[in-house]
Amino acid sequence: MNTLNPHIFREYDIRGIAGQDLTTSLVFNLGRIFASRLREELGIKTPPRVAVGRDGRLSSPQLAEQLALGLARGGAMVDDVGLVPSPGLYFAMHHFKADAGIMITGSHNPPDYNGMKMVKTSRPVYGSQIQDLKEALMAERFQDHPGGSVRQANILEPYLQRLVQDFKPGRRVKVVLDCGNGASGVIAPQLLRHLPGIEGEVILAEVDGRFPNHHPDPTLPENLHHLRRRMEETGAELGIAYDGDGDRIGALDHQGRIIWGDRMMILFARQILARQPGATIIGDAKCSQVMFDAVARAGGKPLMWKTGHSLIKTKMKETGAPLAGEMSGHLFFADRYLGFDDALYATVRLIEIVAESSETLAQRLSDLPEVHATPELRIDCPDAKKFQVMERILRGEREKKSDFSDIDGVRVRCPGGWWLLRVSNTQPALVARVEADSRKRLLEIVRDLEMLLQPEGVKLPSWE
Repeated sequence: MNTLNPHIFREYDIRGIAGQDLTTSLVFNLGRIFASRLREELGIKTPPRVAVGRDGRLSSPQLAEQLALGLARGGAMVDDVGLVPSPGLYFAMHHFKADAGIMITGSHNPPDYNGMKMVKTSRPVYGSQIQDLKEALMAERFQDHPGGSVRQANILEPYLQRLVQDFKPGRRVKVVLDCGNGASGVIAPQLLRHLPGIEGEVILAEVDGRFPNHHPDPTLPENLHHLRRRMEETGAELGIAYDGDGDRIGALDHQGRIIWGDRMMILFARQILARQPGATIIGDAKCSQVMFDAVARAGGKPLMWKTGHSLIKTKMKETGAPLAGEMSGHLFFADRYLGFDDALYATVRLIEIVAESSETLAQRLSDLPEVHATPELRIDCPDAKKFQVMERILRGEREKKSDFSDIDGVRVRCPGGWWLLRVSNTQPALVARVEADSRKRLLEIVRDLEMLLQPEGVKLPSWE
């Protein structure tokens, strides 16, 4: 195990190429360590309960099987819920009163990748905890315990009932859901049928880990072509797309225009703040300044925080925020729900907002100032290099005494806009975003950022 690739142990999950970085033996032994550590942390002698789920990638069944066996060897009682979206696994923890949960998923990474998202006692495992698991694996510190077991458990029906239980019907709405051949396909068709007054259809619901139609990443405009075309063919006024494991949402309005994650946040925040004035609403560092300003105008307390589902969930617990979200489409509801990122539940809430009024989504957002922005830009940069590049950029902005935030990477405020550069925690890449009050100013800031990155040998991707 001392030859393992250390770069797969990221800030809030473990992720690498299946069979190369993420092997069955690594996953098995990690399960042994995880279960043993869980017993120690809980201070119990009886076997802890751990829920395990998997996405639809071709490597996921074997990895999930070996993980469950490793957990059982370490002395855990495993509830294997099989093929589910990641939020289905989080719900399974709640439903079975599990002490921990692990999801085998590569999320939006290419098909040959896979990974693990971990939760203990309703709190995400991230940062130093993941590094501690890495050190234990490298040192082969295995301690097995008796009493472990594996049982197959069905979670889809109770999960579906929880998703729809507090939906408030309104006018009739026609929608199209695009599962992108990801794990959301196991439940999205049933979800649509369980919402009164809602009609439409689900496309690409067949789970296929090769993702033959388009890559399941709803933050990339090119991945929304199937959804937009089907909306035009059916006359749907709302389109929703999911990522590979169903914890991120993308949306199109009745004119086929993208509603980015921070714009959806404004819709949800206004609804919640009407009932909970003064509540804290959390957005990640990639969100538009328009979103933070809109939350404040609606009577909320906007809080900018670090990108990452584990980091956001932890901050929600600290602040008691009823809503949090990321530009990438991770949306977290503690209001009327359980506090984790769930694109299927976000679907229910978004449809509810559309159905409660005759106004279109575009009309509901028409009071916002016009801004021009790039999408989230992923800049290819090797894992071994990306942190060094980020540190040099950050040091440079400090030396220039720029007006910036270093909550997550560096977000620099400049006349007429801002730019953000941060390290991706899931891919060998940097992530950038630029926003400005005019098209001309946007292009100027983009050019400035390109010049800043040029000496580092990295280049912004084409985005127009």
